[in-house]
Amino acid sequence: MPYEVEMKFALADRQAFEQSLASLGAVERGVQHQEDVYLAHPCRDFAATDEAFRIRQSGQNVLLTYKGPKLDATTKTRREIEIDLGPADQLPARLSELFEALGFRTVARVRKQRRLYRLSWQGRDVSVALDEVEGLGAYVELELVADQAQLEATRSAVVALAQQMQLSGSERRSYLELLLKRQS
Repeated sequence: MPYEVEMKFALADRQAFEQSLASLGAVERGVQHQEDVYLAHPCRDFAATDEAFRIRQSGQNVLLTYKGPKLDATTKTRREIEIDLGPADQLPARLSELFEALGFRTVARVRKQRRLYRLSWQGRDVSVALDEVEGLGAYVELELVADQAQLEATRSAVVALAQQMQLSGSERRSYLELLLKRQS
């Protein structure tokens, strides 16, 4: 079972962070425009259970994702099930319609521009995302995927990379949680 091991940080100085990425040999992988539609379960409060269910459109590609509760107090390690539904013009709207017919309801939309990087760190290929989130500002996410046997070593690698990059104040809340808090 795959786990997403992630740390997220608000960025005060985006340019300094990009220079840090370059000094570590990060390779830019392009820019994506993403829109996430988060859905609420008809019988379970995902905010209370620390879960998430979303439809993501990234460019022309559509992904359906479930994220389980966070497993530790330092990183955003959690079980993730993601299904790539491929390219489709009307698929996100049709999926929303389907899930709403089943009793789910749309909670919010999160829109962001994501600049992707790959960085080799401690023998691992780390995904680095530099996000500009509508209504929230600039953030960086460091992410690796691990199985159960490699979970602790993977967490340690992500924490060590964040320290190396002088990132502090890890944000464990999702963009959805941050936007909902800002709206309330």
